[in-house]
Amino acid sequence: MTLLGEDLEGQVIRPPAEAESILLQVTLGCSHNKCDFCPAYKGKRFAIKSPERIRAALDYAAHHFADVRRLFLCDGDALILPQERLEDLLTDIRQRLPQVTRISTYANAKALSRKTEAELARLRALGLSTLYLGLESGDDETLASMHKWGDAEEHLRQAAKAKAAGLKLSVTVLLGLGGQTRAREHAEATGRALSRMDPEQAAALALMIVPGTPLHQRLLAGDFTPQNDQGLLQELAWLLETTNLTSGLFFSNHASNPLRLKLRLPRDKQAGLSLIHNALAGQTPLVPHAYRRL
Repeated sequence: MTLLGEDLEGQVIRPPAEAESILLQVTLGCSHNKCDFCPAYKGKRFAIKSPERIRAALDYAAHHFADVRRLFLCDGDALILPQERLEDLLTDIRQRLPQVTRISTYANAKALSRKTEAELARLRALGLSTLYLGLESGDDETLASMHKWGDAEEHLRQAAKAKAAGLKLSVTVLLGLGGQTRAREHAEATGRALSRMDPEQAAALALMIVPGTPLHQRLLAGDFTPQNDQGLLQELAWLLETTNLTSGLFFSNHASNPLRLKLRLPRDKQAGLSLIHNALAGQTPLVPHAYRRL
C-alpha cells in the first residue's frame, strides 16, 4: 500500500520492510547527496515540500488508505526538517491518520547531529518510532574515500543519542565498500561499530556499482577494484565474527546479497558463520547473479 500516483516526485526509495506502508514524501532527495556509491538521488535537487502539499497528500491517504497502520517518511532526508516542522507534521499525521501506529524514516548522521536528545524524544512521543541509519562502514578510511558525511565515531554518537531518546535503529552496512584493498579493515571495523551501536536490527547489503555514480567512474579509471562473490562472503564472515548484539536481528537477505541470512544474535551467530563457511567451501549454492538485480 503506497501513495501511488499521489504527489510522489521522481524515484522514491524505501526500505524493504516498508513495502506495505504509506509513503509520505516530505523532502526531495538528500541534503548531502555526495556519497560516491549512492545513485538514489543524483538527479534530484534537495528541497523541502510545502506544508500545503504534505497536507494534501495526508488527506489523500486518509481517504484511500484508512486501514494502513504504517507510514514511511521519504525521500532520503526527512529528519533534516526543522524541529517545529517535524512536530507539526507528526501532529498532522496523528490527527488525519489516527490508525497509523508506526512511523519511520531514513536518518543520517548529519540530520541527527542537528537534533538534541530532547528534540528526538519529543518526536518519539509524537509517534516517530524507527530510524533507518546508513552506517555503511565503520572504517574511517573507507567512509572518507566514499565522501560520506561523518566518521565512524560521529555515527556512533548520533546512534547513541537516538537510542537514548527511545527510537529504534535499523542500521545498514555495505559489503564490498572498501574494495579488495581494504576489505578486512572495512568488514571488521564495521562489525565493531555495529556492536557498539547495538541496534535492534542490522542489515548487510552487497555493494552494487551503478553507472552514473562517482564510484562507477572510479571503477572505469581503475581506481577501485570491486569484490567478487568469494570476497563478499569472506567480508560477511569477518563482519559477523566481530558483530555482537545484545538481542538484535542480523540480515543479509537483500536482493544484492550472494548468500541470504536472517539471524537472531547472539543465538544464531555460530549457525550463521557455519553457513557462510560452507558457502566459501562451495558446499552451499549462491543466489544466481540474475536474481541479484534491483
